[in-house]
Amino acid sequence: MFARAVRAIDTVFQLVLATLMGVMVLCVTWQIVSRYLLDNPSSWTEELARFLLIWIGLLGGSYAFYKRLHLGLDLLAERLSGRSLMLQQRILNIVVIFFAATVLVGGGALLIDLTWDLRQTSPALGIPMAYVYVSLPFSGAMLIFYALVALARGPGQRDQEAGDAPT
Repeated sequence: MFARAVRAIDTVFQLVLATLMGVMVLCVTWQIVSRYLLDNPSSWTEELARFLLIWIGLLGGSYAFYKRLHLGLDLLAERLSGRSLMLQQRILNIVVIFFAATVLVGGGALLIDLTWDLRQTSPALGIPMAYVYVSLPFSGAMLIFYALVALARGPGQRDQEAGDAPT
């Protein structure tokens, strides 16, 4: 049941990331067409593509953490095995949870609150900048979720459930 729920959330998350990426590709394509073929550049596509890149980067980072695709220094992990490796991975997941909770969720919530209070809007689209900054706590929440999944499953099971080869 736990694995099925994680897979469902993972599938929705993949769909969200793919959709954001597709919309960004369409925006950039339209920007190129309108600038070079129509000689009338679109004013909003560049800004929307920038905001989508922020969302994709932050959410993609959370997903890459889950799939263990992030760049990292694994000099220590390569030398550890058994209980030492499991302890090291648990400590790292706890540090990730702490970072995501304080910096991404907590700091992101403060930033959203500040931009709502200041009524800051984007220049071309005119949307509240708080919508862009929601990506911080959302990606932090996903990072916390994936770190908790890793803690609950343990290192070997997590890799196999995520579809990667076990380490």
